Amino acid sequence: MNQSRIVNKQPFRLSLEHLLIAAIAIGIMLRLINLGTREFWYDEILSLLLSTGKKLAYQSPEDTPVILANYTFLLKLPAETTIQDTLKTLISLLRGLVGGEPHPPLFFLSQHFWLRLFGNSEIAMRSLNALLSIAAVGCTYGLGKTILGHRGGLLLAALLATNPFYLFHSLNVRMYAPLVLWIALSTWALLQRIKILLNQKSYNSGMPAKKIPIFFWDILLIASVTAGILTFYLYIYWIITLAIIAIYLDRCRWWQHAFRLAAGILLSLPWILWGTRQQLRNADFQRFNAPAGLIAGIVQHFQDVAQTLGTHLLLGDWVTSLPPASRLIAGVGVMGVLAAVIASLWRQPRQERGKIPAVQLSLLLSLLPLLLALAVDIVTGKFTVGFGWGRSMIWILPGCLLLLAVWVEKAASHWCKPAVAVLLLLYLSVSIGDYSLRQRWVFHKIADVIAQQPTTPTLIAMDSQAWGHVMRLAYYISPALPVNLLAQESTQLANALEKFLKSDGSRYSRIVWLESAMPVWSKPATEAERQQVQQVLNSRFQLIQQQSLSGTMDLDEFKLSLYTRSADR
Repeated sequence: MNQSRIVNKQPFRLSLEHLLIAAIAIGIMLRLINLGTREFWYDEILSLLLSTGKKLAYQSPEDTPVILANYTFLLKLPAETTIQDTLKTLISLLRGLVGGEPHPPLFFLSQHFWLRLFGNSEIAMRSLNALLSIAAVGCTYGLGKTILGHRGGLLLAALLATNPFYLFHSLNVRMYAPLVLWIALSTWALLQRIKILLNQKSYNSGMPAKKIPIFFWDILLIASVTAGILTFYLYIYWIITLAIIAIYLDRCRWWQHAFRLAAGILLSLPWILWGTRQQLRNADFQRFNAPAGLIAGIVQHFQDVAQTLGTHLLLGDWVTSLPPASRLIAGVGVMGVLAAVIASLWRQPRQERGKIPAVQLSLLLSLLPLLLALAVDIVTGKFTVGFGWGRSMIWILPGCLLLLAVWVEKAASHWCKPAVAVLLLLYLSVSIGDYSLRQRWVFHKIADVIAQQPTTPTLIAMDSQAWGHVMRLAYYISPALPVNLLAQESTQLANALEKFLKSDGSRYSRIVWLESAMPVWSKPATEAERQQVQQVLNSRFQLIQQQSLSGTMDLDEFKLSLYTRSADR
């Protein structure tokens, strides 16, 4: 009998499902081990400032030095002793949002409560988005399973888990990771609800439909639509997409689906009426303005689409380190691949009656949202599609990945395993290379220079007043160190520095001059302006150290010059 069992025992074979589960596990592991491997970038420190409810207390540096530690307290929650104090903090947070922040409140409120629980360290602040991104991976499994079955669900989840662009935003204290969660969840809930209304007897998993109550999917759909609107305003494009899908799949009962979508919108109405109206009055739409000329506009639209698709489906955060020509070439290549995928899917036979039409649905979820956003840009003369290296369009990512998953399952089924292996290996190589080869440790290095003489009074002279630069200095330099900050535009820095050194400069033994490659609110220093600052410093101090600091983007580039007071001056 024992010999019979040994003979009949099948050898272990690595199946495609095993490969996909391993990829999902690696994607989750990459999120966990990289929570604190990079310092905050510009927008992340702004998210922290908004989440503490102290944005309104921020004041831009003037032409005299300020104690740097005065900014540090803005990155921590205020002292509270009563419920009234807590409510005041929340009200201050909301007022800070309507005072100039262009995004809805849900992300900042969730980060605020997370901040109360775990503090403001890099790992603590990023952990919430990492967890939400893992939840998004789970929801994409459900979405893929609804359309393609169990293996298709694993494939879609693996693509999202390893996608370089989503990995970066999973470790980014901004609203883009949870936005993908609401996109996946609302789409999954709508499709499940439609299947129930079409009187299907079971889900793709074979689980009886009565196992989960019908109203469960209604609640998920309404809640995710509300959360999507309160996370990112461009989610409205996705609501339009969901409405079109509902009409396409279940036109006889379209009004029922429209009612659920409308319920989600109505739940967000209080914020829209109070907060969104004020944000629109303070919004800076000039940053989306078009270049002059029809031809230039057409070229810019094409570049925006190409670079956004290339960033989403190939480059990830590497896009911030590549020249424009390389980004465009990568984007055009991705567009070519997508065109071939669409052509291949177009030749596939029509879906059997009574089943979710995977090919048509993947085309709708991938192409329709992008075309909607592009059409609005063309009509309004704006350029939102390519804004922020494509991050404002991250809500199209699940649909694009679904298109690839459907192609693998339907059109490339005879060589499915090699195709999946190549895709996942490409994504993992780009993702692992990003976090192992590209470091962001700029402000840590500045803090290390200052900490070499922790008791020496030090003045930091910086040619940028941008709050992302000021607040990162305040975050990474210990408030216990005697450090003051003089932050001015490059055109004013030399004059302000000379004026102060003449009146009260004797109390500083060291000056750290930070020259920003991208001051954000002003232009970089010219050679003449640079020489003016050097002349002011050389008259009283001696240059002892210079180093170039760089991170993952132009916002991180600085030239650090350390001056100490000369013995004879």
